[in-house]
Amino acid sequence: MFETVLIANRGEIAVRVIRTLRRMGIRSVAVYSDADADARHVREADTAVRLGPAPVLQSYLSIPKVIEAAAATGAQAIHPGYGFLSENAGFAAACEQAGVVFIGPPARAIEVMGDKISAKNTVTAFDVPVVPGIAKPGLSDDELVAAADEIGYPVLIKPSAGGGGKGMHLVDDPAQLRAALATARREAASAFGDDTLFLERFVLRPRHIEVQVLADTHGNVVHLGERECSLQRRHQKVIEEAPSPLLDAATRDRIGTAACNTARSVDYVGAGTVEFIVSADRPDEFFFMEMNTRLQVEHPVTEAITGVDLVEWQLRVAAGEKLSLTQDDITLTGHAIEARVYAEDPARGFLPTGGRVLAVHEPTGGPGVRVDSSLQDGTVVGSDYDPMLSKVIAHGADRAQALARLDVALAGTAVFGVQTNVEFLRFLLADERVVAGDLDTELLDARAGDFVPLAAPDDVLAAGGLYRQWALAQRQRSGIWAEPSGWRIGAAAPVRTEMHTPLRTETVSVWGLPDAAQVQLGDGEIQRASVAVEGEHLIATVAGRQRRYLFAEDDGQLWICDERGSWHVREAEVVRVHRGGGARSAEIASPMPGTVIAVSAESESTVGEGESVVVVEAMKMEHTLTAPISGRVQVLVAVGDQVKVDQVLARLIPQDETEEAKS
Repeated sequence: MFETVLIANRGEIAVRVIRTLRRMGIRSVAVYSDADADARHVREADTAVRLGPAPVLQSYLSIPKVIEAAAATGAQAIHPGYGFLSENAGFAAACEQAGVVFIGPPARAIEVMGDKISAKNTVTAFDVPVVPGIAKPGLSDDELVAAADEIGYPVLIKPSAGGGGKGMHLVDDPAQLRAALATARREAASAFGDDTLFLERFVLRPRHIEVQVLADTHGNVVHLGERECSLQRRHQKVIEEAPSPLLDAATRDRIGTAACNTARSVDYVGAGTVEFIVSADRPDEFFFMEMNTRLQVEHPVTEAITGVDLVEWQLRVAAGEKLSLTQDDITLTGHAIEARVYAEDPARGFLPTGGRVLAVHEPTGGPGVRVDSSLQDGTVVGSDYDPMLSKVIAHGADRAQALARLDVALAGTAVFGVQTNVEFLRFLLADERVVAGDLDTELLDARAGDFVPLAAPDDVLAAGGLYRQWALAQRQRSGIWAEPSGWRIGAAAPVRTEMHTPLRTETVSVWGLPDAAQVQLGDGEIQRASVAVEGEHLIATVAGRQRRYLFAEDDGQLWICDERGSWHVREAEVVRVHRGGGARSAEIASPMPGTVIAVSAESESTVGEGESVVVVEAMKMEHTLTAPISGRVQVLVAVGDQVKVDQVLARLIPQDETEEAKS
């Protein structure tokens, strides 16, 4: 077995691999960019090596730098995690040339399965069913159009290289096929440097089901059951579970055999996943989609129901060990479900968010609950990398128990300082179709528009106001002139705090001393209240009812949560306008942290309502921010500036005010 292993990755997968290395007594080496110098995986590894600046091409995707780090630390093997270099055949070859073991399959398997056309042709020879279609290198638009009638509409255009939904187009009408092909080629060439396309019949009500396989260098291949990954947004998975609620035992055996044959078709070694598409209307019929030649994000649900540590077996197989597991040894016990926690705002179209994590609270000790996380207090979530922060996994005796445990675990998850999708995850898991297991790949997108975040309840706003009064009282001790405390000769003037959230128009007012305060919702009844602070807990009593909250504050930012949710509450201020809606205002604020990549209007020029003013990029997505009103614009940022969420980027002086100034 290896003595030292380098993890060529970051975030929660690096932390997860380190956990198994530590249990096995293997020395771990982390690598990091400047943006991750204080990251959790760096702190938990036995040693760490800086790769370079934040951009991935200068750090995590630099093959020479990763190989140099392995040589400098004496690492005998490199675990690539997922993403980055995990499915890079050139990296696997570079490891071999450097005398370092690549913990993954041979370069040939990566190459064959990395090209969807060659993958389909390869597995067909091993009797693995594929979706009816046409898949040949170099197909022209004329050849694709001619084949579409025989395949049958609707057809799905897919690029041979790459993934993630880029370049994929569904076509129902033959008259629209040529235009869609032209668009798909442009997108594929831009994203992957290869505009090769192929066609497949589109499976109605598709479900995404994948099978975990393990293979050693001695010719042994086993599968560890399937995972249901149909709850996805824009082809990115959000909720995964094992086993699938769709398949019966006979289909499970057949799809498992097909997955093992897929691995044999390329002499696969290590852990891999074979992805299939299954119609919800024809659950006994499945078709090969692709093979992921690496560990999957969702591997914990398989580990939960099989009791097998997949990372450990990746290491053992890479070290030349023979699988001690036979197919008969693998049993599926209970049900497991995983939810991915992202730094994103579902209420703003899932725009990526970010910021500094003031405090993180994750479920610990609950029965059947596991958390794979990269988070720690002080973590800076920026726009350089994927917005996934952690995964919450729940295992139960059956699917209903797993769902219930996952909801409780998510209720105990809070990331203060950064907006996440936790509330949306709970909303989705409570959907009646999800509860019933009636899934398909379109369900999440169909339900996303119905999501409305819960506005902070009255008691939460009251608790925020009471905390402000408490903090003011504490600061008074440092001097009567340091804060607007209401001090004057004679009796103190009452200091009034008003709290609100952007989802509410009314405010909650609080005034008085912390142990004898008064609270009023809008113009409603005045109620007696008090507050106490115990470490990270806030205990507020209003009208005789006491509630306990977790909270964190930094630089005027206050976050409060309990079992109902997590809220960013603030003292009353003007609500700013954001892309996609909001109050009409003279300010344009960034809906996310990112980089200004274009300024469309010159400062002090006149712009019309709806005209582009600033373009912000984050997570490789561009967002154009437009003028909410017509008027003279004052631009406050320049191209290249790094901006925070809610940072004001420009101000608009309304036309009527501009005209008055001229007169």
